[in-house]
Amino acid sequence: MVARLKSKSKWQRRIIRTAGAAVPVLLGWFALPFAVPLPEGLLENPAASPQLLDRHGAPILHLTLSDSSRATPVALEEIPADLVACTIAAEDKRFYRHGGIDALATLRAGRDFLAQRRVVSGASTITQQLVKISAPPTKRSPFTKLYEALAARRLEMTWSKDQILSAYLNRLDYGNLRTGAAVAARFYFQKPLADLSLAECALLAGLPQAPSRLNPVRHPQRALVRRNTVLSRLAAAGNQGASRIAAALAEPLTLRPLAESQPAPWLAAQSKISNPKSPIRTTLDLPLQRDLEAIVREETAKLREANLRHAAVVVIHNPTGEILALVSSADWTDPRGGQLNGALAPRSPGSTLKPFTYLLAIERDHRIPASILADIPSPFRTPHGLDLPENYDRNYRGPVTLRTALACSLNVPALRELNSIGGPQPLQQLLENLGIATLGGDSSIHGLGLTLGNAPVRLLELTNAYATLARQGRHFPPVLFASTSNVGSSMFDVRSAYLITDILADTAARAPSFPPGGPLDLPFQCAVKTGTSSDFHDNWCIGFTPEFTVGVWAGNFEQQPMKGLSGIAGAGPIFNRAMLRLHRDVQPTWFTRPVGLVEITIDPRTGKRVPADAENARRDLVPADQVPPAATPADYDANGRALLDSSYAEWFASHHNFRRNELVLGAALTQEKLRIISPADNATFLLDPEIPSGSAKLRPVTNLPGTARWESATLRIEPARPEPIIHLTPGTHTLTATDPATGVVHNLTLRVKSL
Repeated sequence: MVARLKSKSKWQRRIIRTAGAAVPVLLGWFALPFAVPLPEGLLENPAASPQLLDRHGAPILHLTLSDSSRATPVALEEIPADLVACTIAAEDKRFYRHGGIDALATLRAGRDFLAQRRVVSGASTITQQLVKISAPPTKRSPFTKLYEALAARRLEMTWSKDQILSAYLNRLDYGNLRTGAAVAARFYFQKPLADLSLAECALLAGLPQAPSRLNPVRHPQRALVRRNTVLSRLAAAGNQGASRIAAALAEPLTLRPLAESQPAPWLAAQSKISNPKSPIRTTLDLPLQRDLEAIVREETAKLREANLRHAAVVVIHNPTGEILALVSSADWTDPRGGQLNGALAPRSPGSTLKPFTYLLAIERDHRIPASILADIPSPFRTPHGLDLPENYDRNYRGPVTLRTALACSLNVPALRELNSIGGPQPLQQLLENLGIATLGGDSSIHGLGLTLGNAPVRLLELTNAYATLARQGRHFPPVLFASTSNVGSSMFDVRSAYLITDILADTAARAPSFPPGGPLDLPFQCAVKTGTSSDFHDNWCIGFTPEFTVGVWAGNFEQQPMKGLSGIAGAGPIFNRAMLRLHRDVQPTWFTRPVGLVEITIDPRTGKRVPADAENARRDLVPADQVPPAATPADYDANGRALLDSSYAEWFASHHNFRRNELVLGAALTQEKLRIISPADNATFLLDPEIPSGSAKLRPVTNLPGTARWESATLRIEPARPEPIIHLTPGTHTLTATDPATGVVHNLTLRVKSL
C-alpha cells in the first residue's frame, strides 16, 4: 500500500514537472507573439496606384506609388485557384498545416546551414514573408527573424488563412515595378487574372523568389526554368492531374509585355493628387482622346517631307469649359522633344489673334462688318524705325470691307485698325483678360505686330479664348478635373461676338484667300481661323461650333521651320478631322442671331447700302443702330466705278491695283485725316559726311502719300513723288505739313547737328 502511494506521487511529481516545463513553451507559442506589434503596412489595405479616369469612369492612366511601383489590389475570390496553388507550391507547401512557423522547414534549413556553412534553403512561411514585405526595409539579423516569426504567429491567431493569402498576393513584388498579381498579369500577358492559364500562373508564382534575376522580359530562359520547377512542385502535391501538368510544361513562354504607350501620357504631370486611394475623374473622353491621337500621328506622318514632326490639339466643350481631349505631341517617344506638351508651350500664334483686334474695332471704334478698310502700303513707326508691312501674298487690295479683311486674314488692315484703337495695349489687355498669360507686362515691346502674332501664346489658353467667342462673350477657365465648376463673366457684347463668328464662318468671304474645298470647309457651319508664323515655324487652325472649340498647333519643338507649310496645309487637316469626329455623334447646330442685328445688302467697294438686285451687292449684318447710308450716284463715275479718295492714289497707280475696272480716283471725296508718320516732332538728326548717299536728305512719310503741302522757312524742299526731299542743315528748324483737303496744319520741330 505504501509502495503504491510512493509510486503514484512519483508520477504526479513527474507530470507536474513536465507541465511546469511546458508552460513557458505554451506562453511563448500563444502569448509572447502578442508582445510584438504587427507592421503598420499590414494593418492597412494595400495602396492601389492612383487611377485617372475619363469623364465616363474608364481608366486612362495608373499613376505610380511613391516607390515608383504600380498596384491594383483585388479580392482573393478574383485570384485564380491555379495561381494560389502554384504560389503555395512555390513558397510554402505546408501553408495550411502550420501556425505561422514551419518547424520542419526551419530544422531543414538549420541542418543545411550547418552542413554547407551557408544559407542553402529558406524557412520563411508565407505568413512570415507577408510580415517582412509589409514592414519597412531593415537590416537582416537574428532579431529581425525572431520578430517576423512572432508577428507571423500573432497573425495566424488573429487572421484566417484566406485573409493572409489575399494580403500576400496583393503585396508581392513580381518585378518590373509591378506589385500584386493583378497588375503583374496585365503587364506580362495583357490579360485579366481570370484568363491566365496554369503555365502562366506558375510563371507568376515563381517570380517573387528573385524578380530581377528571373525577369521574363530580359531573362526568359531563367523564368521558364523557374516556372517548370513550380509546376513540378505542384505535381508533387498531388492535387493536379498528370495530363494537365504535362500540358502546362509543354506550353511555350508567350509574353506580351504591356507597352508604356498610353493615351494622354502628359496627364500624370497635370494631376494634383490629394487622396491616392480615390480615383481621380477627369473631363477627358477616352475614345475621343485615342482617336485624336491617331489623327495627329497620321496627318503629321503625311507631312514629314515638309519637315512637320509634331502637332498638338485641344478640344473644349463650350457650355462647360471642360477639356474633352488634349494631344500634347505626335509621338511621346520622339527624342526630338516628343515629351514636351505642345498645348502648353508658348509659340507664335500668327494671324489667330486678328479676330480679337476686329472685335475691339467693333466695340471701341464702332466698326461694322461692312466698314471699308484701306489695304494699301502703310508705313508705321516702330522702336526700330519705320516698318512697311505686307500681306501674306505681298499684294495690296485697296478698299476692302472689314468682313473681307478678317476672312482673308489681311495683315495691313489689321495693323491699321489696331493703330486706330490706340495701339497694342487694348489688345493685350483683352487677351490677358481672356486668360492668355504669356504676353509680358509691356505691350510696347510687341507694338502693332501683336495682332500678327509676334508674341507667344499657349494653345490651351488661345483655344479657350476662342471658346469665349463661341459662348458669345462669357468667359471662364478651361476645366480638366470633373470636380471643378465654372461660373464665368461677360467679356464683350453678344452682338460683337456674333458678328466675328459670322465672319469666321463665311466661306464666300474667305474664298479669295482660301479656295473652297479645303480643310476649312466642313459639311456644317463652323467658325475657323488659321495662322502661320514668320519663316513657317508654327501654324495654327482654331475654330468652333456652338458645341465644341478645337485648337490645333503644328510645328517642331526644336524650332526648325517647316517647308512652306501654312496653317491651312499643316494644322488644317487635323482640325478638319477633329471637327468631323466630334460631330459624328453630336448633331451640329448654329448660333441664334442676337436681337438688334439686321441683314442688309451692301456694295463691298463703298460699304454703303444698295438694292439686293444691284450689281456687286453682297449680304451683310449690322447692328440696327449702325445701318450705313444708302449709296448715291455721287459714289460712282459714269461707268459705275466706285470713287476713291486721294489716300488711295499711290496704291491706285501701283502694280498692286488689279481693280481698275471697278474703282476710280475721285479726289474730292472725303478722306481720312492726314497723319505725319515721319519725322517725329522734336526729332534730332545727325549729319555724317562719311555716309555716301548723304545723311542730309530727309523724305517724310504720311498716311496719305503725295497729299500734304510741305513748307519751311529755313530748309530747302525739293519737289518729288510721292513725297518731297527735305535738305537738312545744322540748326533748329520748323517744318510745316498742310492737309489741303481740310486746311489742318501740322508743325514739326527738327534739330540737326553735324558729327
